[in-house]
Amino acid sequence: MTGQAASPFHPTAGGVELRIRLTPKASADRIDGVKMLSDGSTHLSARVRAVPEKGLANAALERLVADWLDVGAGSVRVTGGATSRLKTIEVRGDAAQLSGRIRERLKTG
Repeated sequence: MTGQAASPFHPTAGGVELRIRLTPKASADRIDGVKMLSDGSTHLSARVRAVPEKGLANAALERLVADWLDVGAGSVRVTGGATSRLKTIEVRGDAAQLSGRIRERLKTG
């Protein structure tokens, strides 16, 4: 692997956008950290106990991200990949503050 992989998140005009690979029907709800795909792109790896039916896993992921970033549940929504394991999540708020909080949670300075 050469070069530096892209970050699993980036600031937007209204907050941050995260790339997350979701595993439903897990034993616990948690974010496992940054993982890399074979194409070199990165994403956060997350697990939820909810089943992937009727949007339950997506709703659980939104709650998990809101808790992880200490923001209101209404600030987080799945904006892409609703029926895929790879999802795009929008977190509304101050982009600099959210980016700092994500870095802190991931311990990537």
